Amino acid sequence: MTITEDRPADAPTPEIGKSRTRKEDQRLITGRTRWTDNIQLPGMLHLAMVRSPFAHATISAIDTSEAKGSSGVVAVFTGEDLKDIQGVNITAWPVSAEQKSPDHLPVAVSHVAHAGEIVAVVAARTAAEARDAAELVDVDYDELPAVLDLKEAAKDEVLAHPSLGTNTSATWQLDSAGQGSGGDIEEAIATAREGGILIEREYRQQRLIPAFMEPRSTVVDPTGEQVTMWSSTQVPHVLRFCIAATTGLPESKIRVIAPDVGGGFGGKLQTTPEEFATLAVARKLSKAVKYTETRSETMVSGHHGRDQWQKLTLAAEKDGRVTGLKVELMADLGAYAALVGGGVPVLGAWMFNSIYKFASYQFNLTNYYTNKTWVDAYRGAGRPEATYAIERLMDELAAEVGVDPLEIREKNWITHDEFPFTTVAGMTYDSGNYEAATAKAKELFGYDELRAEQKQRRESNDPVQLGIGISTFTEMCGLAPSRILGALNYGAGGWESASIRMLATGTVEVITGVSPHGQGHETAWSQIVADKLGVPFENVEVLHGDTQIAPKGMDTYGSRSLVVGAEAVVRAADKVIEKAKVVAAHLLEASVDDIEFSAGTFGVKGTDKGISMPEVALATWTGHNLPDGMEPSIDADATFDPDNFSFPHGTHLCAMEVDTETGASTMRKYVCVDDIGNIINPLIVEGQVHGGLVQGIAQALWEGAEYDDQGTLVTGSFVDYTLPTSADTISFITDHTYSPSTYNSLGTKGVGEAGCIASTPAVVNAIVDAVRSFGVNDILMPCTPERVWKAIQKGRSVPGEGERDAQPHFDEGVPNQDPGAAAEGSQA
Repeated sequence: MTITEDRPADAPTPEIGKSRTRKEDQRLITGRTRWTDNIQLPGMLHLAMVRSPFAHATISAIDTSEAKGSSGVVAVFTGEDLKDIQGVNITAWPVSAEQKSPDHLPVAVSHVAHAGEIVAVVAARTAAEARDAAELVDVDYDELPAVLDLKEAAKDEVLAHPSLGTNTSATWQLDSAGQGSGGDIEEAIATAREGGILIEREYRQQRLIPAFMEPRSTVVDPTGEQVTMWSSTQVPHVLRFCIAATTGLPESKIRVIAPDVGGGFGGKLQTTPEEFATLAVARKLSKAVKYTETRSETMVSGHHGRDQWQKLTLAAEKDGRVTGLKVELMADLGAYAALVGGGVPVLGAWMFNSIYKFASYQFNLTNYYTNKTWVDAYRGAGRPEATYAIERLMDELAAEVGVDPLEIREKNWITHDEFPFTTVAGMTYDSGNYEAATAKAKELFGYDELRAEQKQRRESNDPVQLGIGISTFTEMCGLAPSRILGALNYGAGGWESASIRMLATGTVEVITGVSPHGQGHETAWSQIVADKLGVPFENVEVLHGDTQIAPKGMDTYGSRSLVVGAEAVVRAADKVIEKAKVVAAHLLEASVDDIEFSAGTFGVKGTDKGISMPEVALATWTGHNLPDGMEPSIDADATFDPDNFSFPHGTHLCAMEVDTETGASTMRKYVCVDDIGNIINPLIVEGQVHGGLVQGIAQALWEGAEYDDQGTLVTGSFVDYTLPTSADTISFITDHTYSPSTYNSLGTKGVGEAGCIASTPAVVNAIVDAVRSFGVNDILMPCTPERVWKAIQKGRSVPGEGERDAQPHFDEGVPNQDPGAAAEGSQA
């Protein structure tokens, strides 16, 4: 060890703010990684799931004899065989004390409530032999009537679970008058009806399928001192807890590993029947087993997203100043209450009011069961649904008043000098500048020029009309704090944990409780720690996703990783510095109070004496010369539980060209200016924004999960479920404004869901704007050419009424469209 007299004159270039390529990518793109399906263990067996073809039925008998005699088969298990050890899929968010939740067994014993539910499991030497044998399991079903439409479910004429006596799972209300955050909504509505503006609309959030790149896979090894599970999951810590809570296995004997995970978007925020079934079979056989789903299984059994009907009533003064908003929400949970499925619509309760200064507000939710695949979080989780509705409604208000949609927003939004601002829903927004984001977006978009072109096209009756869509949004993200979650009856906390280990050679290990699946945590965390501790970026290693290495954590969802997880890392780094100061002071023969730390070096105030962080780490490791009573460690742990959510916001502008003769819609230009606070890595942010934009645009134009009248998913492959490709999108123009969060020291706000939240209403608003002159004021998503064309025809035939009444009618959840409509949409 050398005590240096010459300290660096200039600090190195900060890592925070650099567009570094991701550390993770080299191994990911060169195949030097371990997806769960790549894991091979000695003597490992492979599983196949036997699934119900019926949406609703009782199981009268299962004959496994032929399957057991099939080549390579080791065992076949039914729900009856596994019922004592298989556990149960729990819901972590019962939104009310009265919530009705049917038991969700991993392998059904006597009753199935949706097509694709598991009824038996085959274990064989190879995956192909398991799949072949699964075809030989003979199950006798007694089919029951199925309820497949959300509005039909509300009538309780056909029950998804007859034992419950109703399809209603729970009701929940937020009322501004009741909680003291605003006035009485009924008074506001009555006043608007008498002398103001009253707008009532009903919007449909179609069902979506999280189409992550890597299908879900689970490997379980029960042969050691612990049961080890590898799973393609977003939530290894939550999964470990749920296994222990429902199977009888001690938590200390369970190790869950989320290796490299190929995407999630909320779709892997779940404890799945397949994980529990794989565990049960492994324990039964005392052998390692693997299950990897096919893509079609992903579509039918992995949870879906969205699926709501939204009825909104907006009250305003004649000049367009809003006075009240009432939301009546019907949410389809599918067949079961998923891990947080019942609470996802609740998250929207604080976002329907968005950035606008409503004086009164009421949110009413009813969750229903149907005989379809269960529903849970999908990128944005409740916030996209709310943003879509309010941004569509603000366009309707602008049309009613007869002003530009941006003008109506400016009249009603919170101004930058009003922050912090407590909304009518009772949420306090800490920072923001909607004016700055909108001004920058308008400039990049060429807003006035495009409006002029739109006017010219209308006046000339151009068959291709131009529409301009606007979405000025905010979101609450960084799911926390624990006290608020507890008050909402959420079953877990919102804190996050981190540890930093200073190794003797000067390198650093960061252990984080969040578990990435494509976000770039290893890179961003390395940048943060490199700046905090003054070590090279390359000398920081980030460990995650293994409950034995990172024993504490609340995992990854809700744009919480950076604003909660990285703040825990920062606090651990601060503790390391404080511990290291004691060692440095001893070595430099100075008082701790006189020690300064900058750019990786501890120095004595008023002198040139200094010692580097790696030198302190080595001295601590040797233990040769430490202060009396000090342990030879400067490692540190930290846990962070924020006081509030974070609130990113932005302005998204979209130009769409609509061919009024064919209904085809083509994107002309898309600009978004997002305020996500301080940015750690602009390159990662750009990727997150672009990915989110495409997912939100896809909901507007192409995606939708559809069932036939028997409850069979007819969009069960990528042939019918139309995901966009790069050929279907354009180059987006993105930029940022900066209003740092005051709830964490980094000033960050979260970005993973922003694009997905804002883009859907921007696109639909643009399409409706293009054809509003034909009497159209709404089009059911996805806005396929057929639906747009039909809306125009009906608008023309019923002057003044518009497309609100021209939405395709639903019969047991299936839009009235020809089979080619979905594929047609992919070419828009």
